[in-house]
Amino acid sequence: MDMIGVSRAFAVEQVRSGVTTPATRIVPEEVPIAFSYGGTTHAVMMATPADLEDFAVGFSLAEGIIERAEQVVSIEAIEAGPGIDLQITLEDNTADALVARRRRMAGPVGCGLCGIESIEQAARPVPVVPRSEVRFREGDIIEAMQALGAGQVLNRETRAVHGAGFFLPGEGLLALREDVGRHNALDKLVGAVCRAGWKRSRGMVVVTSRLSVEMVQKAAILGSPLLAAISAPTALAIRTAEEAGLTLVGIARGNDFEVFTRSDRINGGERSHVA
Repeated sequence: MDMIGVSRAFAVEQVRSGVTTPATRIVPEEVPIAFSYGGTTHAVMMATPADLEDFAVGFSLAEGIIERAEQVVSIEAIEAGPGIDLQITLEDNTADALVARRRRMAGPVGCGLCGIESIEQAARPVPVVPRSEVRFREGDIIEAMQALGAGQVLNRETRAVHGAGFFLPGEGLLALREDVGRHNALDKLVGAVCRAGWKRSRGMVVVTSRLSVEMVQKAAILGSPLLAAISAPTALAIRTAEEAGLTLVGIARGNDFEVFTRSDRINGGERSHVA
């Protein structure tokens, strides 16, 4: 379904140690992508035009428009000037609920955030991760982060996009999605995992960005018990992860990482307690 190229070459002048030479630089594309339901546009995101079906499903799940991937009947990508309009058809009952939601949202939106009516909705309750006896080895987290970096083809070419991956211990990195936006990359991953039907409660989500509250919310909606990132979380992300019962791992680089919540899900390694 991908319609516009995901990257483009530009002529640049490289300056290295005071010496200027002509060169070519590959950069990622960034285009407006509209999410339309029943012919009405719900939101427009600036994103990398790849994995559009995953994006449509993942965005719909993250926004609470659908509860299951199967509620999306069809997705049609239509070129619209410089961007792409994703025409998404939902099951009848789901479409009716969306129409009712639009009626409630009619009028000014005070806080300017997509799809919500108030500041309270911006901090909406996060789903609680399903109870599971799954445990992860410290080596699983290290392996997952290494696989995420190694698998980022577009970022290796451009050095300008985020990545989100789903790692299942014993099977490896099952899916990886990239985008100029960290939220977009995770939405695409959510869509890919839900469409594939993998055991979400037994795998971890790994991302290349910092851990904001939205990233925690999306991981909880997916139902993954562990979210790991190369950077640190915000305070709100930590509190939200605790509320969701999600294991939050940050600053995962090389063989090192920090566990901010629910460390009981991680086995192995020595524990040092300084009095």
